[in-house]
Amino acid sequence: MQKSNTRQVAPKPTKNGFLPLKTNRIKKVRDNESMLEWKHINWRKLERRVFKLQKRIYKASRRGDVKALRRLQKTLMNSWAAKCLSVRRVTQDNQGKKTAGVDGIKSLSPEARLELVDKLKPNSKVKPTRRVWIPKPGTDEKRPLGIPVMNDRALQALFKLALEPEWEARFEPNSYGFRPGRSCHDAIEAIFNAIKQKSKFVLDADIAKCFDRIDHEALLRKLNTSPTIRRQVRAWLKAGVMDGGQLFPTSEGTPQGGVISPLLANIALHGMEERIKQFAKTLDIKKSTGKGQVSWQVKCKSLTLIRYADDFVILHKDITVVQRCREIISEWLIDMGLELKPSKTRLTHTLNEYGSEKPGFNFLGFNIRQWNVSKYDSKQGFKTIITPSKEKQKIHYDRVASIIDDHKAAPQMALISRLNPVITGWSNYYSISASKVIFSDLDSLIYLKLKAWAQHRHPKKSRGWVSKKYWQTIGDDNWVFATSQEGKNPMRLRSHMKTKIIRHVKVEGDASPYDGNLIYWSSRMGEHPEATERVATLLKSHSGKCTHCRMYFRESDVLEIDHITPKSLGGKDEFKNLQILHRHCHDEKTTEDGSVVKYT
Repeated sequence: MQKSNTRQVAPKPTKNGFLPLKTNRIKKVRDNESMLEWKHINWRKLERRVFKLQKRIYKASRRGDVKALRRLQKTLMNSWAAKCLSVRRVTQDNQGKKTAGVDGIKSLSPEARLELVDKLKPNSKVKPTRRVWIPKPGTDEKRPLGIPVMNDRALQALFKLALEPEWEARFEPNSYGFRPGRSCHDAIEAIFNAIKQKSKFVLDADIAKCFDRIDHEALLRKLNTSPTIRRQVRAWLKAGVMDGGQLFPTSEGTPQGGVISPLLANIALHGMEERIKQFAKTLDIKKSTGKGQVSWQVKCKSLTLIRYADDFVILHKDITVVQRCREIISEWLIDMGLELKPSKTRLTHTLNEYGSEKPGFNFLGFNIRQWNVSKYDSKQGFKTIITPSKEKQKIHYDRVASIIDDHKAAPQMALISRLNPVITGWSNYYSISASKVIFSDLDSLIYLKLKAWAQHRHPKKSRGWVSKKYWQTIGDDNWVFATSQEGKNPMRLRSHMKTKIIRHVKVEGDASPYDGNLIYWSSRMGEHPEATERVATLLKSHSGKCTHCRMYFRESDVLEIDHITPKSLGGKDEFKNLQILHRHCHDEKTTEDGSVVKYT
């Protein structure tokens, strides 16, 4: 076989140092990617690729480079890696992954996921959402959800990957709802920091039917994005809703239930804090010496707006300033087609009675109030006490009592396994507040309810016999509602009082997960109040990384505890046999070792 005499000239590198890729080579790469099996995809490589693009989008948005921002967003949305991650999110990670849209599809096989990745591209012909009504906790009202079809969910997840870093660079520091890396506890801590040195008047307000009344044209103007994204977002907003087999048009609002809906709602409400700061600069606040005005920075700091989704509070020491803020916000909301809800808008004071209103206010399930104390206890003469609100205490107890009533004929182990997640979740949520007394009261009420449950099961037995059967002494703890210790795996009821009260550390200023500080954000996950002690310990021992894919956990990841050696193969439920994984990594691992997927 003769050698060719044709000399091959190496392509010249471009200015940025990279070799040019020909069109046919790009097509070949994409064909090879589409031939992969879902389980063989290198997710670590894909996540790194997408996150690098998101960081660049974030930085471009911070410096105001619109041209680079639009180019990077287009690159990300055309990326095969971003499409795979979007499909994985809506088909494997999301809690509502098995909820069907109007097409009835609620689960996809690995082959169908790859097919969805290949056909994932902007399409103005979207299907309407399916209306689902869910009850509001503690009320008889129901909240409407709009469930998109699987294709639209994946496309929304893809667009969110591109839009969220842009807006995370713009969002105001005191906006906490539906944002990565921020939570209710950050908002509560921000309120505490604003009033711990001085008592203030409070405007506690709620926006009436915020998600249902957002003006579409005003939202699209504020979005101010590329034509492709704008057309697609408009199509989703105008898609309509199927309720009871009938199609209803959607002329306003963003459908709750879509992947991108919370981000769109935050964009619609963006600017409230800035408007309040503009007003704060005009305030007439003199220095303590009585000569001259304080700086505009001090004026802005004296007036605080803290928002979580459509709930917000405004804090200032002067009642006239707070009243004027209510008027300003009402006028500002008109432009978005919104208004304040009178029944949920209160004007009160943190320390003293104001009119017929008692001191303090409720926000995100917490009661925030100041109490007069002696100068020996506090220099200010008062203390700020944050506790679970009475309404949330009642809702929680009613739920526990309902579970006990529903398990009258069930074994003790079944009742404990049903109660423990409810008690643990509620206790962890309120572990940042002064909740010890309330925790103790709830444990006492639950004990009485369990006592009645036990006596109902054995009406002919003595109380002593019933107590010995259902209550045990474990270590230094007496009267523990637990199964017999003679069994192989004794199970005990979780006590509210066992939850440690730990002060929450608020997120730093306008920090964002897209700023690239992965160590800071992965460590915060282990310190989150709602992270169980076992999850926090595993996160710390594994340096905030998934032991399966070796990627740092991010704030939006769904975590699961896995047994290294499955129980079906003789593994024990002990710390050295536990590891923490992503949900999709857990699915992959359990498939490999042949064990049944069991979420812990």
